[in-house]
Amino acid sequence: MDTVDAAIERGRTALDARMRALAGRLAYADTAYALPVTYAVTGIAVRDADGAREAYRRSGNNLLIACECLMAAGGGVASPYTGFIPDTVLRRLGYTLVDGSVTGLGLLVGTPENPDAAAAVCREMQEKYLLTFLAGGVVEALSGAGVRLGLDYRLVPLGPQSAHGIHFADIIARVAMMFGGVQPGDVQSLLGYAAERAKAFVVAFPGLTDEEIAFVDALRALGIPILAAGGTYEGGAWVPVAPADAVRTGMDLRGIRVTVTAIPIPMACSPAFEGKSIRKEEMYVEFGGGRTPAFELLRMRPREEVKDGAVTVLGPEVDDIPEGGALPLAILVDVAGAKMKADYEPVLERRIHTFVNYGEGSWHVAQRDLIWVRLSKDAVAKGVRIRDIGTLLAHKFKLEFPDHVDAVQVTLVTDGKKVREMLPEAREVYARRDERIAGMKDEDVETFYSCTLCQTFAPNHVCVITPERPALCGAITWLDARIAHEISPAGANQPVEKGEVVDAVLGEFLGVNRFVKKASRGEVDRISLYSMLENPMTACGCFECIAAVVPEVNGILIVSRDFPGETPLGMTFSTLAGTIGGGAQTPGFVGISKNYILSDRFLQAENGIVRVVWMPSSLKEELGDRLRAKLAERGMPDLFEKIADEVSAPTIEDLIEYLERVGHPALGMRPLI
Repeated sequence: MDTVDAAIERGRTALDARMRALAGRLAYADTAYALPVTYAVTGIAVRDADGAREAYRRSGNNLLIACECLMAAGGGVASPYTGFIPDTVLRRLGYTLVDGSVTGLGLLVGTPENPDAAAAVCREMQEKYLLTFLAGGVVEALSGAGVRLGLDYRLVPLGPQSAHGIHFADIIARVAMMFGGVQPGDVQSLLGYAAERAKAFVVAFPGLTDEEIAFVDALRALGIPILAAGGTYEGGAWVPVAPADAVRTGMDLRGIRVTVTAIPIPMACSPAFEGKSIRKEEMYVEFGGGRTPAFELLRMRPREEVKDGAVTVLGPEVDDIPEGGALPLAILVDVAGAKMKADYEPVLERRIHTFVNYGEGSWHVAQRDLIWVRLSKDAVAKGVRIRDIGTLLAHKFKLEFPDHVDAVQVTLVTDGKKVREMLPEAREVYARRDERIAGMKDEDVETFYSCTLCQTFAPNHVCVITPERPALCGAITWLDARIAHEISPAGANQPVEKGEVVDAVLGEFLGVNRFVKKASRGEVDRISLYSMLENPMTACGCFECIAAVVPEVNGILIVSRDFPGETPLGMTFSTLAGTIGGGAQTPGFVGISKNYILSDRFLQAENGIVRVVWMPSSLKEELGDRLRAKLAERGMPDLFEKIADEVSAPTIEDLIEYLERVGHPALGMRPLI
């Protein structure tokens, strides 16, 4: 049998010849990183064949660069393949890459001899919280075996050729540059970052060409082990494994540790299913979503009132309704624990959304009395019932909060009359909770909180969360962080004593500076919580929005992650994000959450919301009445209409003309720069 080493040499020769013959322009859409692997290794933003050959030569004929350039020249792919994954999608994955719901990355290439064995590998990777990419014949084999593929299922089909696995490498390269502060051209930092933090491995099935074998082997330079599944590839540095042992071996080699406890319900449960959707045509039954009343409520109860593990359904079950029907729903989760507190209720309650979405055939959106829940036809056909949602919740709360939840019982009410009778009481609870945080100001507390979750990928970034400034990812408020610290004292959310005020307008505090300097390993000495010009807070890459100074109009532009077009600065969100991520301080630019825009502390050193001159129409619509109310509080009720968007001002020239025509106040304010 031929050896891996011999195939690599033949593949290298073939790739060299193809690089010499390369012609035309090369580019990926929707990225600020050109050809990302090539850019990360050489610092060259390749746009054409001549630039590709120069980068290839400068890299010492790196085969990853050859493969990337050749794949970029080959054009895109059609559904069901994703091809190159845009920066905006990768940034949406950012939080899952650091919050523990993704423990590592896997790439499956080649064509498995037994599709069912490959399906078992994928299912195990989902259960072990691995984000898995697929390239080559494995995609068609899995589809034929009935495996659901897509980013929503954390099984991402990159392309029909195994060489499309280069997009796996370009994701690692972009994560290093986006979140890790790795500078383009700093190959040693890239290799060190990939080896230490990416936690990735490759499973190679049979059927690879010589060029593909050469490409896959080149991934080892990034510290990625290659597992040869099925005994086809001999010799070289690849690790031979049986398909059934591939996941365990890969996790052992990368030091990935995951404990998975099976939940006794007839559907799989994993964070891999959290992002899925259940469309109307796939739905067997739904609850809420405007069709029926529905709400959820988690309540702390005395231990004697909670029967641990009990799940009760009051009202019709799935068997009692026709396919496509709708039922009311109340999800009542009663918990008891010696360390449980009433303040923890809303934080734990928000996990209902997460846990229900862990079910392969269950789906949940929104919270409180706005929830919308669905069960799929496939899940019901396999035996899933409404009761199983309760069983899932009961197990997950005990597993995720063992120190605080000693007992949990779940009641699911589908009787419409009972749900409507209970709803006013639930709303009273919501109102009391809101009163505890409503109106809280930064000056009301002596302690802020940190979040260092993103240091998994951005080692020098420290997010400081205050009552008036949520985490830049939008996922964590000050109250969330406080409770998270109480639940996990050694976790990512640590108390930050404010200390003496250095500058109240900038939001600079001695205690915060001391904490940030230590937590950033001495890389950041000072931060201003309320300024984007003087020592702004660092950013990892998970931010919901970017605020940027627009000198030409003496104002501030805000662009959200989901806006794909160019801003009047001539840059997209991805391009802007590429300049400020990775834990850097970039005066004039700052990553923020959407809700921070509505805060009284929003960039107060630069006059805050009245300086905002442009934002995408989708963001204006989302903030809507809340933004109008905030502007009215500032005595400028008509300012909402004076904020330009991509329709009224797509270019800087259009923006200048628009602001002058409507009389935006930023034009007459003190100069920002």
